[in-house]
Amino acid sequence: MIAWLEFMICTVMIVIAGARLTRYGDAIADKTGLGGTWIGVVLIAAVTSLPELATGISSVTVVGAPDIAAGDILGSCAFNLLILVAVDVLNRPDGVYRAASLGHLVSSGFGVILLAVIGLGLVLSLAGLPMGLRHVGAYSVVLLVLYAMAVRTVFHYEKLHVGQFADKEPDSYPNITLRQASLRYALAGVVVVLAGIALPFVGRALAEQMGWNESFVGTLFIALVTSLPEVVVTIAAVRLGALDMAVGGLLGSNLFNTAILAVDDLLFMPGPLLAHVAPTHSASAFTAIMMTGVAVVGLIYRPHRIRHVIGWASLTLLAIYLLNVVVQYRFGG
Repeated sequence: MIAWLEFMICTVMIVIAGARLTRYGDAIADKTGLGGTWIGVVLIAAVTSLPELATGISSVTVVGAPDIAAGDILGSCAFNLLILVAVDVLNRPDGVYRAASLGHLVSSGFGVILLAVIGLGLVLSLAGLPMGLRHVGAYSVVLLVLYAMAVRTVFHYEKLHVGQFADKEPDSYPNITLRQASLRYALAGVVVVLAGIALPFVGRALAEQMGWNESFVGTLFIALVTSLPEVVVTIAAVRLGALDMAVGGLLGSNLFNTAILAVDDLLFMPGPLLAHVAPTHSASAFTAIMMTGVAVVGLIYRPHRIRHVIGWASLTLLAIYLLNVVVQYRFGG
């Protein structure tokens, strides 16, 4: 019960701090003239991934739990795409796929490429070919290079199109100065980081007490909690009518998550990270790839929703995600 209580405390901390990060991050962007620009979008997207960053670094440097680090990143990528199901239900009357911009295909495409690199790294490591450069996997170098290319490419689209969606958000904070917003933003970030650092310890305790494997705990529970800021930000954006901001944030977070895996690999000294994790993580990588593919098809085909409630693409996303949960639970290391 103590482990579950600690898990709930971390959850509450991340939810509350994540909401504050969104508000004060938007205030900073507005007061510095960055509101509605690509920089503002990147600022929020990176912040919502702070739990994954803190959890991953803590997992590989302090706890020595590479499975939790890998499970958190890949599980978060899949969970972020699962959030599209909620967005589809909440966005009335057309759903997410008929209303979202086709510009998301750019970030989706890069997401597939980056996740495929991770999947390939896992398969090669399983075959005894870790392809390392000293203690770092070669795939990490590729991930960082591709991430930089993705950011540069997406920049042009964001610069031209994101502003019109960001303008739908409240852009006036008369009662908060830039200094106050910056301080509160930093404090909220500290809370998120502290909760993220604690999560691997809590996750290992849960795995031991419940008899679960660490890859399952990392993929499901840790990934769910570290993705809560994305949930908070996404729901807030949908309520503001900024659907493309919501979808773009989710896809942008997945791009950032793949770069976090490369950072975790750099800090994991025993050797290439993917050579020290359970092979079932490849299922999570390919699950995220399949889910991204389903989202791409939905955005292109723009299907009608079933009984005006949910689209078939969202039902497919849910089915694929649940299948991966079963795989991690039954076969994870």
